[in-house]
Amino acid sequence: MSDPKPYFEAHVFCCTNRRPDGHKRGSCAAHGSEKLRDYMKVRARELGLDGRVRINAAGCLDRCELGPTLVVYPEGVWYVYQTTEDVDAILQTHLVEGRRVERLMLTPEQRELRPDQRG
Repeated sequence: MSDPKPYFEAHVFCCTNRRPDGHKRGSCAAHGSEKLRDYMKVRARELGLDGRVRINAAGCLDRCELGPTLVVYPEGVWYVYQTTEDVDAILQTHLVEGRRVERLMLTPEQRELRPDQRG
């Protein structure tokens, strides 16, 4: 038997982890991830992605020091995002057009933001 067709074309997991203030790793929620995730959900609906793409809150994705971060599956592409403009770029470029937003992409070994990723 072959695998069934996926229920969603893509899942976007947005870290909304909150650590105590002053924690050495920080937290995505302390950097505004909850408001940005809410904005992403609204914009995805406006772009007609609802039903095809699921925007989810996630607990710790273990990259909070870079936060806010998200990961898009099934590709497994990681992004850092800090503004509504970043959210718009990820939605339009990655989820509508099927391309990557290279300036916001995180590599697996990345432990700090590049200068072009700082808001």
